[in-house]
Amino acid sequence: MTGVRDRLLTTIAGQLGNPHGVLGKGVAFVLDRGNKRAIAAAVDAASPPAGATVADIGFGGGVGLGLLLARVGAEGVVHGIEPSPDMLARARGRYADELAHDRLVLADGTLTALGLPDASLHAAITVNTVYFLDDLGAACVELARVLRSGGIAVIGIGDPEAMAAMPFTRYGFILRPVAEVVAALSSAGLIVEQRTLPNTPVPHHLLIARKD
Repeated sequence: MTGVRDRLLTTIAGQLGNPHGVLGKGVAFVLDRGNKRAIAAAVDAASPPAGATVADIGFGGGVGLGLLLARVGAEGVVHGIEPSPDMLARARGRYADELAHDRLVLADGTLTALGLPDASLHAAITVNTVYFLDDLGAACVELARVLRSGGIAVIGIGDPEAMAAMPFTRYGFILRPVAEVVAALSSAGLIVEQRTLPNTPVPHHLLIARKD
């Protein structure tokens, strides 16, 4: 019985990190629904102006793409960067008009390899993604690289203690203390403000990192 449970939890953890296949469609829906409040708060914290160039990194189900598109308006550009081919395909169908009008650009990528030019973004958000990073420092350096002067990157993470109480996080998640993520952002040259979002059942922390 333990082996069945381990396989089930491993599958859940793997889908959360990289939704795919038939099960991934359901996971995408759950991600959009469960993460929407934290994603909306990240967009508000990033506060990109109309006409800005922004990114949602590891966008999963894609709800953040829609929120950013609404925020930056017809003259803005949203980059959606995502390692899951299935989630990229889902976004292409969901935002076909925005893609056709060059308001949305989708690309395969990760936090450590964004594929964007230096100083190209006014703002970036990434929510519930850093658990799947082996090299947090490299990701923070990459975020700093693509931000313009005055640009803001917002990292949203579930509270590590609350996340540790969930059975699937033992299978492939890296739950770092919030202070460790703040230190990595600071080491990359970013100025960090921390806010707490009292979500249930998992409170979230928003780390708002500004580039001078």
